[in-house]
Amino acid sequence: MDNQLTVASQVDEVRGICTIKLSGPLLLSNLFEFQARLCEEKSRGLVIDLSGVPYIDSAGIGVLVNGMVSCKNHDCTLVLSGVADRVMTVLRITRVDTLFHFADSKADAEALAANAS
Repeated sequence: MDNQLTVASQVDEVRGICTIKLSGPLLLSNLFEFQARLCEEKSRGLVIDLSGVPYIDSAGIGVLVNGMVSCKNHDCTLVLSGVADRVMTVLRITRVDTLFHFADSKADAEALAANAS
């Protein structure tokens, strides 16, 4: 099983939105690059595209929650997009799903992040 996580980001300077696309499982063993990228981000809106994330562990959930708290502290809107059923189930079981905005597509997530900012 490949536990590598790929982190790619794209910034829309005009709208003030950063999109971070993750590919691979979000686990304690591979989340440090993503965590560092979240800490650096200063955009008004942040979209985390999880469409390529098949599963997540508790450390991965912690990074998402910390990212949400950081965004709230900096008047930023964080939106999770493309969340797989398996990942959404884990977010619901741990009851952190109520903390996030969700969108089915990247375009919907960017619109939500731009309008909520």
